[in-house]
Amino acid sequence: MSLRQTLASLPRDARDTVFLLFVTAWVIAPQATNLPGWAAAMAGGMLLWRGWMAFKGRPLPGRWLLTALVIVAVAGTLFTHRTVLGRDAGVTLMVMMLAFKTLELRARRDAMVVFFLGFFTMLSNFFFSQSLLTAAAMLVALLGLLMALVNAHMPVGRPPLAQTFRIAGTMALLGAPIMVALFMLFPRMSPLWGMPGENLTGRSGLSGTMKIGDMAEIALDERIAIRLRFEGAEADVPPQSALYFRGPVMAAFDGRQWQAEPFREDSPWAARVAVPANLQVTGPAVRYEVTLEPQRQPWLMVLEATPDAPQLSNMQAYMTQDLQWMTTRPITDVLRYKAVSYPEFRHGPQQSVRQLRVYTELPPGFNPRTLELAAQMRADPALANASTDVLVNAVLQRLRTGGYNYSLDPGVFGEHTADEFWFDRKEGFCEHISSAFVVLMRAMDVPSRIVTGYQGGERHPVDGYWTVRNADAHAWAEVWIEGRGWVRVDPTGAVSPGRVGAFQRLRPPQGAFANAMGTISPGMVQNLRAVWEAVNNSWSQWVLNYSQSRQFDLLKALGFESPSWQDLTTVLGILVGIAAGGGGLWTLWERSQHDPWLRLLARTRQRLARAGLQLPDTLPPRAMAERVRAQFGAPAQGVADWLLRLEQMRYAPQPATELPHLRREFRNLPWPTTTTAPKT
Repeated sequence: MSLRQTLASLPRDARDTVFLLFVTAWVIAPQATNLPGWAAAMAGGMLLWRGWMAFKGRPLPGRWLLTALVIVAVAGTLFTHRTVLGRDAGVTLMVMMLAFKTLELRARRDAMVVFFLGFFTMLSNFFFSQSLLTAAAMLVALLGLLMALVNAHMPVGRPPLAQTFRIAGTMALLGAPIMVALFMLFPRMSPLWGMPGENLTGRSGLSGTMKIGDMAEIALDERIAIRLRFEGAEADVPPQSALYFRGPVMAAFDGRQWQAEPFREDSPWAARVAVPANLQVTGPAVRYEVTLEPQRQPWLMVLEATPDAPQLSNMQAYMTQDLQWMTTRPITDVLRYKAVSYPEFRHGPQQSVRQLRVYTELPPGFNPRTLELAAQMRADPALANASTDVLVNAVLQRLRTGGYNYSLDPGVFGEHTADEFWFDRKEGFCEHISSAFVVLMRAMDVPSRIVTGYQGGERHPVDGYWTVRNADAHAWAEVWIEGRGWVRVDPTGAVSPGRVGAFQRLRPPQGAFANAMGTISPGMVQNLRAVWEAVNNSWSQWVLNYSQSRQFDLLKALGFESPSWQDLTTVLGILVGIAAGGGGLWTLWERSQHDPWLRLLARTRQRLARAGLQLPDTLPPRAMAERVRAQFGAPAQGVADWLLRLEQMRYAPQPATELPHLRREFRNLPWPTTTTAPKT
């Protein structure tokens, strides 16, 4: 027997239970990666066990077993999260309680508890992800829960699921306008409005440290990190080679790892490098809007260089002394902001100062061959008294002509990373090249440091936004030149000009499936990805980034000069009032579509029931008149005659003309009461 035939042969209660279990599993499934392993396994086991009992018609477990399971779940939550409060612990307990409650499905009351626990669990999925896929999955879950709710209110017969789906779909469509109005106009007042963001694990590849070799792994991550929309004409957009998004600046090197030291007043290292930014911008400005994906870090990605703070809502930003813009708290949600940058700029001290010496320091005992190379270059008569510009060009020329390669997989470097790059492997990713370059420049007593961030970007062919991916993470160098300050030098461009100029990324090896897809339909995968990313971008722009400022922009479009949250509440109240009035009018109209003769007959039964005469709904007026005479005798003869005329009118040629007269008589009839003497 097939599964469909097996389901069709189940009793009505068992079929509805299996359907509700399937919907519950669908609601819980997205939480599997967020729950502790034991909780996900336990919830799945409970649902499978309950499904087996429904199929086999076995009795439900006893109260003592359920109590023991609940104790185990609470103890496991305490052991895993060290608390029963907070987002993660709360979601774990909610999922466990939902799974356990399915083991108590004995009556409609138990089903109602499961329904509403399911709605809350469905909502909790958005605590961890607000992506379009999550929203689509929860829309399916909403329809499933509504179908189960409809089934619970249709106890008679065996209604097909298609019928319950139509009813649930109609309910969802009727509620959609109110949902849209609440979404657009419900005041978003911080800090009450927002999603919890307790997980501060870095999502993007950038971090406050750069270990040689780690950044190459980021090139495998094709997820979008930044979306940009430039203002003005297309000709005003900078070339790809000029798109440098500044992130953490690395100055401290221990021989294996570069680190961005925090600029705290109580930090001795910060005191040594406390050099004013001294930013000076020239040339035309570039205005743009950024949509930054949650990176769990406090870094704002803006183009070099940005003198003024980006326009943020409900968040403050500040610029460090090395031109990095940061927020006061980690960015845990999609963030949109506007910024103004100047590709032509100067920053840092113009004359040598004591604090610059820290940018020439190298750890002792590392990279001896690179130090020897620096001494040889300094001893060269052509470079002995050369300026910093000449030294930089000499090193870049060595990279261009020395057989060095840009590689995504140069292998694992040992203790002396710069030595291995310059003399042994002669290949590496951007952090290998930049690190070796800065080590060599410092060995020649030139202040240097590493800057990490993103470089490049692509204009999306569908929606016109520029996209920067995690794979575009990049590391370049800055050297200090007297009279000019800090100057960007990208040594990767000397090894692979296409990486910076033509924006040619290194691609990881394709798998068998990707190769097969490319063979069957070249470019199809790229086109599908472009469409999907455009849809995701629209979701981010119009849904996830619908902030209070955009609400106020909507009110301004409606004619409000200086909108406030009180205005939002007023407009929302008016719309809800209009919707309530419309619903009332629709209810009146629906009632008017029912048979008025049947409504009048129902009112007659209700009036007689108050007098003590209960009559079945199927009794016609003539039989009702006989029961009235038998119960109340002569005092109720007028009511009996009226019932006979009501039946006669049902079959009259023009019943509509008689009905108003009967309604008026209904109000003036000598209705019997409980004290009316019955016929003897």
